Amino acid sequence: MATTAADAGLSPYDRIGGLDVLRRITERFYDLMEQDPAYAALRAMHAPDLAPMRASLPLFLAGWSGGPRDWWEANPGKCMMSMHAPFAITRDTAQQWADAMGRAIADAAPADREIAEALSDVLQRMALGMAKD
Repeated sequence: MATTAADAGLSPYDRIGGLDVLRRITERFYDLMEQDPAYAALRAMHAPDLAPMRASLPLFLAGWSGGPRDWWEANPGKCMMSMHAPFAITRDTAQQWADAMGRAIADAAPADREIAEALSDVLQRMALGMAKD
């Protein structure tokens, strides 16, 4: 029987390809949000300058997936739910987020497809769980 990445004890962070791949995913995600009219309502919820989010999200995803926890050290006591509490997230905007992130993960094409699909699935469930309607 072949040893898989999961069997070898690699974290999701390692399996996805580390910070470089998470940065590629994040860049693609925000590019989609800015360029694709399908995500207009989602884009409208964000600040005009997405540079801070482009820098922050891969660091959050890194720590969340078992990699370096720099984001948590810089943001003690914060979590995704508390960070998004002030926003009027609807099922529609949550679905837009999930769709854009799913596309970004697929477009970044991590070598480990199993972990890429798992990441997309769990982030979709997290996004949809933030809907307030």
